Amino acid sequence: MVLQEKICVRSVRFALSLFAGSAMFAGHAYADEQIQKVEITGSAIKRINVEGALPVQRLTQEQIAKTGATSVADLIQALPSMQGFTIAATAAGTNSGGRVSASIHNIGESYTLVLLNGRRIAPQGSGSAINLNAIPMSAVERVEILTDGASALYGSDAIAGVINFILKKNLQGGSIEATLSQPGKSHAGDSGNFSATYGFGDLEENRYNVMLSVRHDEQRQLKATDRDFANTSFRPFSWNGNNYMWDRSSTSSIPGNVTATYKDGKTPTSTSSIAFNPYLKTNGNCGPMQLPSYNNTATAQNCGFDSTATIEIVPESRRDSVFGKATWRATDSIEVFAEAAYSRLDLTARIAPNATSIAVAKGSNLYNGYVRPYLTADQDANLTAASISYRTYDWGTRNSQTITESKNFVIGAEGEIGAWNFGTGLTWSQNAIDERYVGGYIKNADFRSMLANNQFNPFLPAGQQSDATKALIANSVFNGSIREASTTLKGIDARASRELFQLPAGAVQVALGGDYRNYHYEQSANATSSDIYGFSTPAAYDMERNNYGVFGELQVPVIKSLEVSAAARYDTIEAVKNHLANRDMGHKESASTYKVSARWQPTQSFLVRGSYGTGFKAPSMLDIGQPLVAAGFTSASYDCPPNLAAENQAYCRAGKSQYYVVSGGNENLKPEKSKQYTVGFRFEPSTTWYVQADLWDVKIRDAVSSVSEAQIFKDPVLYRQLFTTFVNPGSGQTEWAKQTLSINIGHTHNQGIDWETGYRQKFGFGTWTNTLNGTYLMKSDYTEAGTADKWTNSMNYFGIDDNVAFRNVVRLTSTLETGAFSNSLIVNYRNGYTDASATAYNLATNKNETLRIHVPSYMTFDWQGKWQATKAISLRAGVKNLADRNPPLSLRSSSGHQVGYDPRYADPMGRTFYMTGNYSF
Repeated sequence: MVLQEKICVRSVRFALSLFAGSAMFAGHAYADEQIQKVEITGSAIKRINVEGALPVQRLTQEQIAKTGATSVADLIQALPSMQGFTIAATAAGTNSGGRVSASIHNIGESYTLVLLNGRRIAPQGSGSAINLNAIPMSAVERVEILTDGASALYGSDAIAGVINFILKKNLQGGSIEATLSQPGKSHAGDSGNFSATYGFGDLEENRYNVMLSVRHDEQRQLKATDRDFANTSFRPFSWNGNNYMWDRSSTSSIPGNVTATYKDGKTPTSTSSIAFNPYLKTNGNCGPMQLPSYNNTATAQNCGFDSTATIEIVPESRRDSVFGKATWRATDSIEVFAEAAYSRLDLTARIAPNATSIAVAKGSNLYNGYVRPYLTADQDANLTAASISYRTYDWGTRNSQTITESKNFVIGAEGEIGAWNFGTGLTWSQNAIDERYVGGYIKNADFRSMLANNQFNPFLPAGQQSDATKALIANSVFNGSIREASTTLKGIDARASRELFQLPAGAVQVALGGDYRNYHYEQSANATSSDIYGFSTPAAYDMERNNYGVFGELQVPVIKSLEVSAAARYDTIEAVKNHLANRDMGHKESASTYKVSARWQPTQSFLVRGSYGTGFKAPSMLDIGQPLVAAGFTSASYDCPPNLAAENQAYCRAGKSQYYVVSGGNENLKPEKSKQYTVGFRFEPSTTWYVQADLWDVKIRDAVSSVSEAQIFKDPVLYRQLFTTFVNPGSGQTEWAKQTLSINIGHTHNQGIDWETGYRQKFGFGTWTNTLNGTYLMKSDYTEAGTADKWTNSMNYFGIDDNVAFRNVVRLTSTLETGAFSNSLIVNYRNGYTDASATAYNLATNKNETLRIHVPSYMTFDWQGKWQATKAISLRAGVKNLADRNPPLSLRSSSGHQVGYDPRYADPMGRTFYMTGNYSF
């Protein structure tokens, strides 16, 4: 084994122990320089001298290419250390707009800091979670993931860790690349991308470099009906020897269901409700795309609409991105640079036709013809309200187009002045969205006019309106923007490091730095309830907040084999300035945090490392300042809680139904604080094999979250304060609604082991390289919302937080290189778990039962072959999910409108073929 490390005299390698597997303080500029200064020969396995006091995972360009990932999200979310992130497919049923995120160790996306070239970029929304769509994929040189958090350099709010996307620098020449991808089942879900990158000028010879990278991506829609496991709301399944029907249909149907509320005579104010479908009562069936609901009761005889059959499970999207950087060597030791990144994601999500409510006046034609015939004389005489739950199928699916623009500009300088190595920069970054309705939503005035003039009949099956009504329908579809929102970040940072003095074991290093950031979040409504029928006007926001902090670190080589560092940071987060209310909200918060770490290498082949630190994170601006606003419906259907029915039965929905949700902030939120540690080792007994493991532990107190709907409806007495009333914007009737309020949920405790082993063997015909790595979770505990000592967890179990924490997530990468050819096999595995609680209809007993099924483990195999045809031309061809493994059955009812599987944990595409061609010049 031959190891050779070339370090220049003024290197600050030992001062950057926090990041890039080296010393912490040279910052983002030094991360690039460090890779150049370390030269390893005799082995292709990354040598132990590159390993620092903290665990860092590195992905090179070639490693990225071998995964077959076509986006930053595909790349990051497939890593075993990632759990608990947001995926693009949840746009089917939410207003996420296709936002995708990263979450290290299932701790959460808001605790995972994402950087671009070592600097922060604007989040989407008022918090800290970054939309990975803002990262220009074609310009990425490598990715470094620090799986230990509370960074003194980048911010104490990075409690879960840091992901740094390092972009190409000092590039000469160019490349053109194109990829086409197609699922084997059909052309549905096809995707493709094209990119071009070019750079000119050499910093060493010409003293300047300019680089430009552009890319275009397209993703075609995948409909639920394109996949058998996801094509219907009426999902048959077997469990424990019994046959069941899981009914996720909607009681907003076509023809419509009726709810009639009347005084029942028990008390002067007591009321009761019944629900029925006039078409079913008349014809004995529910009509196309519907069945009698399996959730029906004696007083609720609804038809269930198969809404799942109308949705997309993967939305269509188009994305364009541009990255440019110009660098000028002002002196032999100082470089000045300017960089700009821009991306535009245009995503259209199509979900089921709108579910709306229509009030029916007593004595009207609709009432006399379709409601009164099915009421008793007493019910008719004592009627207080009647409404229709209707599905606007004739207007088409609800189509929401969200255009997300991410812009990032940085100007800065880096280099050396005297004994100091420094870096500084000014940042302006913005993430802006424009959400538009482009189909399926109805103009309010037109629809109310049709109802008032008896030009529309909600009790007819789909497609059976008159020709005159069809013409009115075609002209009453709303098209236009409903809201615009943006988050703007303005910041400045500076850091510097140097040697202080020499000890027998080496130089003592010091680093100092600071940063200032201003976040400005705005939202304006472009449509109101007067424009769109049944629409809740988006809230307007204009909030901003200042953050600033300073840090320092000292790195001491105690003996030749032992390095110790200590870092401290002081942060201040000011109160939220609410410009619309013209007042401050929340409180100014300040905190000191620290981290100590050590690296001990007693032999050339064995390393032990560890750290202990604290973290601090302020609540987001909306967590503090958001008023109560409409936030859609509950994901599952529920019976009206008995205590609410006792208070006012008239506010209940008949039978099992989805209830309105309103959400709001909390000015009294406290900041979150963490304590965490890591301890690990790396062992390289030979040049062909290594093994490493790191135990990590993160405890958070005063974590900000909210009580889940499953908790609230399970114990509506305990959580009575989280129910309120809401005026249905369609029917105008008052109904019970669930509140989602930000609270300091209590405590969380996450613990696990990241492990990896690698083996490489040379043969006469080529080289075989294997890497097996994974994350083993030991704890995913949290206290139930509203309690400080009632602990629960989501370990291999669909928890009350609507998530699963997987104990084992594992990946194997095996590559055989034979000259110009290479073949790679990637195996991805995650264990099974206990699914969400669900109510299913037993087909033998004709009764509903509450159960939790077991979701089996999920393993997929990917293959990729590469041919380096010439020095300039390479071709890759691959197959994802070789065995064409379908997602396992899940009865979860959250995280999007998909039914029958959980899109967060399994890919619906199935076996997918792709080909990539690259030409370099």
